[in-house]
Amino acid sequence: MTTHIQKLIQQGEHQQLDFKFEISDARKIARSMVAFANTDGGTLLIGVKDNGVVAGVRSEEEIYMVDAAATIYCKPEIKLSVKNWNEFGKTVLEVNIQKSPSPPHYAQNDDGKWNIYIRVKDQNLIANSIWLKVLKRKQNPEGTKVRYRESEKILLDYLSEHESITIEKFCRVAIIPESKAETVLVNLIALKIIDFEISEKEISYWLKC
Repeated sequence: MTTHIQKLIQQGEHQQLDFKFEISDARKIARSMVAFANTDGGTLLIGVKDNGVVAGVRSEEEIYMVDAAATIYCKPEIKLSVKNWNEFGKTVLEVNIQKSPSPPHYAQNDDGKWNIYIRVKDQNLIANSIWLKVLKRKQNPEGTKVRYRESEKILLDYLSEHESITIEKFCRVAIIPESKAETVLVNLIALKIIDFEISEKEISYWLKC
């Protein structure tokens, strides 16, 4: 019979699942917690290697480091639930983090700097200005109002014929500065007309419908 932990491991790491062999630094685990809370929520399996092999939690200290990561190295504090599972005679911690109702949350780096992390597929990335502005716009009780001008028309016409666009390409096509291009993109994302994906190299935008 396949156990609960085995079913999770079979999924592999993804947007809402991350494997951690061990917790050697509470700050590092805090980044994953913050990324999940800021994005779609998720689960950390501690005591599982990246390849899915169960190694088990090495000491009770790792359990305490989970709490330390959430309370000391996450700002605001991350709410989570922890379950202990016995898998092949080894302890695996299942740490569940819900999507935050009031993002953003910050995680502290080794140099003491606080950064906002988001979850993109199986990676934790530092949030960029577009993500932050979209979040702020969505939280604005007055909503988003957009005037349909030439820049908006150029963008939507381009995306109706192409799969995606980058902000650099948008600037060249519309012959506008990056600041204006960013405002147009943020407005249309907030209105759910276009969507975007962040990678380590670039951000791509496409029509949502």
